[in-house]
Amino acid sequence: MAESQIRATQRLTETAVMIALATGLSYITVFTAPMGGSITAFSQVPIVLIGYRYGFKWGALTGVIHGLLQMLLQGLGNFAYVKGIASYLVLIFADYVIAFAVLGIGGALFKKAVKNQTVALGLGAFAASALRFLCHFISGVTIWGEYANGWKSVWAYSAGYNGFYMLFEAILTVVGVVVLSFVLDFTKPNLKKVKSK
Repeated sequence: MAESQIRATQRLTETAVMIALATGLSYITVFTAPMGGSITAFSQVPIVLIGYRYGFKWGALTGVIHGLLQMLLQGLGNFAYVKGIASYLVLIFADYVIAFAVLGIGGALFKKAVKNQTVALGLGAFAASALRFLCHFISGVTIWGEYANGWKSVWAYSAGYNGFYMLFEAILTVVGVVVLSFVLDFTKPNLKKVKSK
């Protein structure tokens, strides 16, 4: 088998395993918000790592696949709470497709600009989480505003509601990628970290 075929097979296999891992971890929740959104056990980490290893496009595609799985496995019930094609589209794209695509994009964001893997992954994980928050914030303002009872504005409601769980999700993701970066080299095919002399 040619070297390029071996690498392509490894990339596909790793991606499938990481999507499965991210999906499994998404079921281990520390906190689940009443109208959707949760703090999970490092479920964003696998998608961020794929983005770091294989770049923007592959990371984004991996995130999209994971987002669609999240929608099918855990989010279909949300469609009962919104009405109209525009709301359905916002729900699909802002809460799932784009929200998870940015995890893979964030993973690749600082790989070339920052040579230190730990710093690049930490910054990428934070940026990915911030971009995902922005997606959920937009969704909260546009289609979930009717649940803002007791808040001064729909903007404050969306920022507070989504900011709460995404802050902790961001912290766990940054910690997860940083810890893994100490023991694995994500630029190497075998992930083996060579100790500096």
